[in-house]
Amino acid sequence: MSRTVLLADDDPDIVELLRMFLETENLQVLEARNGAEAWRHICEQKIDLAVIDIMMPEMDGIRLLKQLRAEYTIPVIFISAKNQDSDKILGLQLGADDFIAKPFNPLEVVARVQAMLRRTYEFNDPAAEEPKEHVEPTIIGPLKLDHQDCMLYKEDHEIPLTAIEYNLLRTLMGAPGRVWTKRQLFEQVWDDDYFEDANTIMVHMSRLREKIEDNPRQPVFIRTIRGLGYKFARKDEFR
Repeated sequence: MSRTVLLADDDPDIVELLRMFLETENLQVLEARNGAEAWRHICEQKIDLAVIDIMMPEMDGIRLLKQLRAEYTIPVIFISAKNQDSDKILGLQLGADDFIAKPFNPLEVVARVQAMLRRTYEFNDPAAEEPKEHVEPTIIGPLKLDHQDCMLYKEDHEIPLTAIEYNLLRTLMGAPGRVWTKRQLFEQVWDDDYFEDANTIMVHMSRLREKIEDNPRQPVFIRTIRGLGYKFARKDEFR
């Protein structure tokens, strides 16, 4: 099944280059030269993944991502010539799933796009798969992770998740009490070699805590094990 990728960048050379590489991989490509045009595409067409530049006219990538995340959960890859950690962290905090700094190798972008599409729709597009056997939800305390619909509930209140957030929780809640290193989590969830980028894991954990913890500064579910990594609370801690 062919997927549709939105490329939002005001540099026509970059858009044309990425279009050429993505279409070679049987991906449909929509183009936008500014954030406002990108938003119109998002509202009017089915888009499976968006590649968004931070610096764009009319509506920059930051504003576009805030608007997008208020209504949609499609995966987003940020690209930017600004390679400071603060820019990357901000993008991830706002809901981007990945970040690529310019200049980049277009083959790397294609590989990241394919990996993100595979991770997202392997779990979140049941219509594209053969029917699965029923899988019981994972329940820890007031949290229930429904694996059929890839949804999280806290005391019956639905909490929307991105594909990365779902896969992180599926990994953590599937082995409560186990300590996962950042490397182990990255390679398990991102299905890629760890590239010594602790910020990506840290920011996604922070976003999850904001969604599931009563007090994210004093987390009950996702605990940090200093010098090692993270673990999820055991079921018997909530009896």
